[in-house]
Amino acid sequence: MSRISLRHIFNVRRMTLVTAIAVASPLLVLDIAAAQDKYSLQSPSGIAFADFQGYEDWAVVSSARTDEVLKVIVANPIMVDAYKAGVPGNGQPFPDGSKIAKLQWKPKKSTEAQFDVDVPDVFSQAFVIEKNSKRFPQSGGWGYALFNYDAASDKFTADPSPSDCGHACHVAVKAKDYIFHPYQKR
Repeated sequence: MSRISLRHIFNVRRMTLVTAIAVASPLLVLDIAAAQDKYSLQSPSGIAFADFQGYEDWAVVSSARTDEVLKVIVANPIMVDAYKAGVPGNGQPFPDGSKIAKLQWKPKKSTEAQFDVDVPDVFSQAFVIEKNSKRFPQSGGWGYALFNYDAASDKFTADPSPSDCGHACHVAVKAKDYIFHPYQKR
């Protein structure tokens, strides 16, 4: 009798495990597909969001604020090393492979702070720039792309702006290798 009971218990546990795996597997696949979705995007200028994979963990370079947007500017290790070496203030350009992302949120007033402060609310855009002198010779070696985020669908889309849209603004800082933000002292 105890052999049958143990076998029965083993079979029930095995079925529970199989059921759990069957239920969890599609959810895991959907989660992975959603995570990969933004990295399958490509801007009209040919810049792939995948080229900026890991931007979430890049070092903060600077921040900025307009009335409508809070911005955090992050850069990849190649660009941070160049900043630390004095670029662009030393007259040298950023090296090819430099990448920077301006992450943008709609602001809201903090309901928890005991003073008046705006904090990030809804994420809205990732504006990305990469240095590749051979690929982008017409724009000082920089390629620009904008990826919009829709919170309701939890999805990114490539903005249809032409590739020189970012460059048109950045010409104002040509003497700083087309980059507005300095690496802020810490």
